[in-house]
Amino acid sequence: MSEVLKAPLVVEFPFTRSLGPVQSAFLTGLRERVVLGVRTSDGRTLVPPVEYDPVTADELHDLAEVAPTGTVTTWAWNHAPRRGQPLTTPFAWVLVRLDGADTALLHALDAPGPDAVRTGMRVRIRWAPERTGAVTDIACFEPYDGGPAPLTGRTDGHAGPVTGIVAAARLDYTYSPGRAQSAYIAGLADRRTLGERCPSCRKVYVPPRGACPTCGVPTAEQVEVGPRGTVTTFCIVNIKAKNLDIEVPYVYAHIALDGAGLALHGRIGGIPYDQVRMGLRVEPVWTQDARYPDHYRPTGEPDAEYDTYKELL
Repeated sequence: MSEVLKAPLVVEFPFTRSLGPVQSAFLTGLRERVVLGVRTSDGRTLVPPVEYDPVTADELHDLAEVAPTGTVTTWAWNHAPRRGQPLTTPFAWVLVRLDGADTALLHALDAPGPDAVRTGMRVRIRWAPERTGAVTDIACFEPYDGGPAPLTGRTDGHAGPVTGIVAAARLDYTYSPGRAQSAYIAGLADRRTLGERCPSCRKVYVPPRGACPTCGVPTAEQVEVGPRGTVTTFCIVNIKAKNLDIEVPYVYAHIALDGAGLALHGRIGGIPYDQVRMGLRVEPVWTQDARYPDHYRPTGEPDAEYDTYKELL
């Protein structure tokens, strides 16, 4: 059996979202070191504010300032902070009910150790030195011995409202493709495409999955397919992706390799994009030291008959 592969993988993208009037006021307030909540029809003040009452579903818009001081309602100690968390040294995650609020805000508490944290302790906001209109304008909470801090008296009308935010979404993990796909990837290194045949329905899966999703039985019989195949369906890409050195428009297609029981996807090259068609016969094009085909190009063969690939659409 071939070695089971594994590799670190990072999925990362900037997530851009616009803000409604309530969230805009909340983040604009943080930039000005003001914490705003929103009042409900029964007199509760929700922090962070939401646009609709979670109990009645009524639309909410009555903003109210609350104090930057509050009480810890529950907590958990974080002994090993991760990249992107509020503090680089061990800290406590806390839910804090700010003075004047009826709900709790989740954030970090800078404390010397778990023995220094307790439910019911008093805390206050430590503001970030530079604020941009984001929840990170609250650098963290810190222990505090006093009562409610005075309010600024400002609840709206801040200059230059924050109308949108960009949040960096990132996921770091170790990916292992498993036995079947490890063999598939190893085969690609030798410019061979390997699938696995189901012992029951005899369908050849490419890439292999280790089991037949239709019959629910393991697959172990390796089958080499291709290298030629047939375009079953395709789309024309007109929007250029970042960090992808391919000029638009180009064609991305589902390709049924000869001998495979389902189609895989790949880019079509060597032909004008508006001449790509269903049934087009193609073959892989490899670049030097590549671990997978760069694209597929026409073979010059007659187009495949529809009946030969209609079950693979």
